[in-house]
Formats: sequence, structure tokens, C-alpha cells
Amino acid sequence: MLIKRRSFIKGSGLATASLLMPRFLHAFGTEEKVPPGNKVLVVLQLSGGNDGLNTIIPYRNDIYYKSRPVIGIAKEKAIRLTDEAGMHPSLDYLGHLFQEGELGVLNNVGYPEPDRSHFRSMDIWHSASGSKAYWQTGWLGRLLDEQCKNCEHSTQAVEIDDMLSLALKGNNRNGFAFKDPRRLYQASRSPLLDDLLNAHDREHAEHTASYLYKTLADTKKSTSYIFEQSRQVATGVYPSHEFGRNLKTVASLILSDINTKVYYVSIGSFDTHVGQDVQQTRLFKQINEGLKAFVEDLKKNNRFEDVLVMSFSEFGRRVAQNASKGTDHGTANNMFFISGGLKQQGILNELDDLTSLRAGDLQYKIDFRRVYATVLERWLNVKAERILGAAFEPLGFI
Repeated sequence: MLIKRRSFIKGSGLATASLLMPRFLHAFGTEEKVPPGNKVLVVLQLSGGNDGLNTIIPYRNDIYYKSRPVIGIAKEKAIRLTDEAGMHPSLDYLGHLFQEGELGVLNNVGYPEPDRSHFRSMDIWHSASGSKAYWQTGWLGRLLDEQCKNCEHSTQAVEIDDMLSLALKGNNRNGFAFKDPRRLYQASRSPLLDDLLNAHDREHAEHTASYLYKTLADTKKSTSYIFEQSRQVATGVYPSHEFGRNLKTVASLILSDINTKVYYVSIGSFDTHVGQDVQQTRLFKQINEGLKAFVEDLKKNNRFEDVLVMSFSEFGRRVAQNASKGTDHGTANNMFFISGGLKQQGILNELDDLTSLRAGDLQYKIDFRRVYATVLERWLNVKAERILGAAFEPLGFI
């Protein structure tokens, strides 16, 4: 029976949910909610290193086309943003948001001494460390730590995935990862789980086992609440691909006023060494369709001013195309901000400087931790220095 129990825990989906965030689950059982007017952050991770130069296109810059004679996007195909810049043709809804003053683009974002490894650079973005430091906690996990030092429940953070990213892991508090509230709920109703919990000898169990059983019990108690909350508000029509389904889950929870301040969603892979146009176009179409349904859902329910969508990727790509009609790992990149509550919109700073490259790569001008400080202080209303480990000057877009 012990082997069966272990197999159940490993394969049920409760393993990910329960082991990552026991304390978080208690908060779902409270009456606390995020009412309209309170701010919610949605982090959109473009995994794999999205090519920012073919996302925001400097179509009046000859160096761009000389560096990319095959994969450069022609001005007449790009979505016009300004006289100097356009957007990838598959992002027409984001172009609409740009014209409506509901999208901001920050260029040249990176960090000193950049690392071109996917894993290391992603760890740096997740942890908000310097390039030579190795931190075991994430910036959003430390947000939970900081906000909940003296409170019974943590400030909630949810990742729509099977596994929790470093970004949402703190010293004492973690975010909570799941893909589908229905699947999580169905797994929690298994008779095998009931047998497992009923058979637990709480008096004589050793500490680790007792902790695991308590975590599973908390998970079972809370999953029905998550599921019921996600069904309470009828959301709009979303595309059927995974990214669309994930955003629908986020929207259903936001519109239910569940007590969750941070949502984390990923899409990829943008690692486009070969045949970049096909892969980037496919992913951008999914992003465009998903965000259109998501934003229109928020607008219809009068929540768009309270929600900020922030995109990032672990690095950009090199300026010159490679021999395989793709691009290799680079450095600085752009970030998108979507909300009805932006104080500054449009192109927020100068475009990439293609005349001043370092070893063929863009040089960053905005440290990404300034963006984090901006979001923490001016959107989530918390002191950023304790979370980021140093003071970073906020920007003015929110």
C-alpha cells in the first residue's frame, strides 16, 4: 500500500500544488479578496530569449536591414507605431492597444555583465541578483516573505504551470503552481487520498511525514474553493491553445476577486536559432489572440485599470542574423506593459542603438531591477529595497 500511496502523490498533480505552497492554501479559505481598485500584476515570461529587434522594428534604421538581409521585417509589413518604429505584423492587437494608450514599450532593458546561458540568465531575472551572485530565492517569493512577516496568511502569488519558478520561491513563503483548477479539484477528490489521510498516524509519524500529510490535507480542503471561485464569473471566448487557456484561468480568478495579487504565465520557446520567422510568428499569434481575449474580458468587467501585464524574456538576440535564418543569444531586450492604469504609454525611451554594439550585441541602458522596483513600489505599494537587496530608482510609467 505504501508504494501505491507514493505513486498517487507523485502522479496526482497534488504533488506540485501541495509541496510548493502549504501556507498559501489557508488564505483561500478566508473571506479576504482583492476588490476592484486594488492592483494585480500578471507576469508574462517569453521563455527562450525573444528577439526584440523583430518585435519592435526600427524600420528607418539602415543598420537593421544590413544586419538582417533575410529576416528583417519590411516597413510596409510592420504595424506602424511611430515614424521610427513598428511592431511585428502578428501583434496587431498590441498595436491597437498602443494606439489606445494602453501599452508601453521599454527598450534596452538588461543588466551588467550579461550571461548568454538560458538557465543562468533566467535565474538572474527570477532572483533579481547581479550576474555574479547566486540567490536561491525569487523577487516575488521575497515579496511574499516581506508582506507576510507579521500576518497569518501570505500575499498570494499563482503560477499557471505544473512547476513553480524560482521567481515565486521565498525563504519562508512560496507561490502556488497549478495549470487547471478543475484537474486539481478532481485529483483532490480521489478516494485513495482519503484513505491515505485517514490512515496517517499523527501521534507516531516522524516530522517529515507529518508535514507531508498536513500539506496534503490543506490542499484537499482548499482545492474545492479554488475551483468554485474560478467558475463564479463567466469569462469571454478564449483561443483553444494552451496560452489562451492559461489566460482564461487567470481571468476567471481575477474576476472572482479571489485574494491573489500576482499571476505568472509563460509561453515559448523563443530560442530561434533556425528559421526564426516561422517560430516567432506562431508564438506571437498565440500571444496576440490570448491577450486580446484577456484584455477585452477585463475591460468588459471594469478591471482593466487594476491589472498590469508585464512581459520579459531572459535575453534578446544578436543584432546580425545567422546562417540559418535565425538569431543567436544576445543581451538587452524590450519589455511590454499593458494596463488601463499606465501613467506613460507608447515608446517609453529611445530605440535600440545599433551604432554602439559590444561584440555584436546591444548594450543595455535600463537595469531590469529598476522595472521591478517600479512595479513593487508604484503598483503593488511595497518597499522595493528590502525585496531587491539594494535601491533602484523607479521609472515613471506607472
